[in-house]
Amino acid sequence: MKITTWNINSVRLRMPLVVHFLKTNAPDVICLQETKCRDAEFPSSDLRALGYEHLAVNGQKGYHGVAIASKLPVRLLDKQDFCDAGHARHVAVEIDAGGAPLSLHNFYVPAGGDEPDETVNPKFAHKLGFLDEMTEWIKRERIAAGRSVLVGDLNIAPLEHDVWSHKALLKVVSHTPIEVEKLNKMFEAGEWIDSMRRFVPPQEKLYTWWSYRASDWAASDRGRRLDHVLVSQALGGALAGLQVAREARGWERPSDHVPVTVELSL
Repeated sequence: MKITTWNINSVRLRMPLVVHFLKTNAPDVICLQETKCRDAEFPSSDLRALGYEHLAVNGQKGYHGVAIASKLPVRLLDKQDFCDAGHARHVAVEIDAGGAPLSLHNFYVPAGGDEPDETVNPKFAHKLGFLDEMTEWIKRERIAAGRSVLVGDLNIAPLEHDVWSHKALLKVVSHTPIEVEKLNKMFEAGEWIDSMRRFVPPQEKLYTWWSYRASDWAASDRGRRLDHVLVSQALGGALAGLQVAREARGWERPSDHVPVTVELSL
């Protein structure tokens, strides 16, 4: 079973890229973030035409938004609104995979703005609060107790080699110590397995995002690993493969994130 996560940065604008990716890579499930459209405007017909007939969408006008499209039947589990902000940042489904149910959570964690100081930057304060609530919810609801997968743009690069320069980014939102600490607490709350680092050792560079600000993103290669696939302990033995589609960053009118696909042997 192949599960892809991708911050698409406007699904309607970049639907041709989604179609191309699905035709050439054919994951069983794709989880999209930052869809930036209301549920009624989501391009469901395009996905169904490619065999992704089962959809769970949580959108809003112009901002945020998450969606799951699956070849396999899904049952909607949840749409959490953390911090009571009214943001569409989470959707969860249950999938029958390998003869048993698997829960799949798709998240878009707030980016946090530019200033890493919650006393002067409400967006950063919101990000930290979101992570705190997310962690407590995972504990309380025992989200990772069974066969569970958590994917998405978590907007934090936690490890030294998840960024192009650990030293240069210590005071840059997405790699600050307080963000990393809170993300690690969330990891610990579910005893999650960082599936990407099962395939790429922590001492090797691994990126999923490259800024639009770079005149030549590939040459400068100043990336960050903001996108994650976490699996519960029950699925640790099922991890079978990883693909980070770096080439997608070079497509015409790309997202600044690339698709990440994890394969499970179920």
